[in-house]
Amino acid sequence: MTKSLRDRIPAYIREIAPYQPGKPIEEVERELRTLAVKLASNENPLGPSPLAVEAARKALGESNRYPDGGGFYLRGALARKLGVAAENLILGGGSTELIDLVARTLLREGDEGLTSAGTFPLYSIAIRATGARLVEVPQRECSIDLEAMAGAIRPRTKLVFLANPNNPTGTMFTIGEFDKFLARTPEGVLVVLDEAYFDYVERGDYSRSIERMSEGRAILVLRTFSKVYGLAGLRIGYGIGAAELLAEMNKLRSPFNTSNVAQAAALAALGDAEHVRRSVSSNRDGLASLLRGLAALGVRAVPSFANFLLVDVGGDAQPVADELMKLGVIVRPMRWMGFPNAIRVTVGTPAENEKFLAAMAQVNAPAGVARRKSS
Repeated sequence: MTKSLRDRIPAYIREIAPYQPGKPIEEVERELRTLAVKLASNENPLGPSPLAVEAARKALGESNRYPDGGGFYLRGALARKLGVAAENLILGGGSTELIDLVARTLLREGDEGLTSAGTFPLYSIAIRATGARLVEVPQRECSIDLEAMAGAIRPRTKLVFLANPNNPTGTMFTIGEFDKFLARTPEGVLVVLDEAYFDYVERGDYSRSIERMSEGRAILVLRTFSKVYGLAGLRIGYGIGAAELLAEMNKLRSPFNTSNVAQAAALAALGDAEHVRRSVSSNRDGLASLLRGLAALGVRAVPSFANFLLVDVGGDAQPVADELMKLGVIVRPMRWMGFPNAIRVTVGTPAENEKFLAAMAQVNAPAGVARRKSS
């Protein structure tokens, strides 16, 4: 890029640290010349719903046609399931597109966007990409500090991003804690509540976000088909919010932002309650197994309400992740998300979880620790 062209790019764009994707499993297997397990991206190890796969196959035959730009049938099904009007729903290429859309809709230079430190990095990227000022509030014991965040809201704050459960810590806040936060949040501030992992939460005091939105609070709830529904590769998610807000976001949304294949698969997955039940049950058992196995190794993990664990390795996590990769286990070192001594491990199948624990035992053994210290 020439200097003159680079200078035309706003400084607030040039200074953004890009999202860091993980290495593809195929590349790891090529380098290692062996099979690997990928426990780095919080994917559903059971795969997509069989009903979704069949629906996607059928929709593929109509791929010469543009998709339904408004997602009429999928939004209708979601409206019935969630008890809201279709006008209160917007579809996106995963919830990540909606994060960007809502930031572009509300923020401009001179405004402030607020989020937590140690959370999903696309919040900070979306805020900074508008030219607004990013304000990050430190966590408290690996949890989003709602009290401190409420105290950080200022007259220029227009938007707050919260994840519940939080990625990468897996911690959650309750409806009581959320209500206290809302009580301190001015009416002109939109709270974007990212509930990508809400299907995995099995607690009665979890956030009643849609109920609060329906009561007239300035809340946009984000959910996705990428996690429990197993459709991460098709990129489809949705937002639930005030019709007036979504109408403005739709002006910026690409008219065909979700494909016919993704919409068909999501619609079928939405009706496959058995696949959701199996996925949640498998995740529950997997979390318990990983926590027991790590405790037996003397390794601490943050108790999680999602489908992953944040694991404290007691030192720089990058060498640990490198050693695990050599053993055919792909995890995410978390320095780039604010946790230099931690790796994030997705709950896998029982066999994948056992492979991870066996690899951790090997890496955690005295020889492995000594090798990392000397490298």
